[in-house]
Amino acid sequence: MMAGALTPTEVITAWKAGSDFMKVFPCAQVGGDSYIRALRGPLPHVPLIAAGGVNQQTASSFIFAGADAIGVGRELIPKEALQQRQEGRISELARRFLGHVKNDRDQKAASS
Repeated sequence: MMAGALTPTEVITAWKAGSDFMKVFPCAQVGGDSYIRALRGPLPHVPLIAAGGVNQQTASSFIFAGADAIGVGRELIPKEALQQRQEGRISELARRFLGHVKNDRDQKAASS
């Protein structure tokens, strides 16, 4: 189960209630990767998913800040791509996001 949370109190409450992951939303509006880094300090054991404002330019910074995963919405599935049935465009965006996250995780593991 993945709970949505923003404040440290909400994250802890959801974790204690049994949530497997915490979807931190809206991440970008409250500090982006700096906010994930701030949460990670006192909560190293809680799996965090950064969501809200995550795009191809910011994905890496969220992973390096300590996010276990990223939540991507309109940056992955643009409205016009759905309307125009551009499956190839959506597949390409997904491939790029997965590549970014894989590379970032590999770099993070190598530097640990």
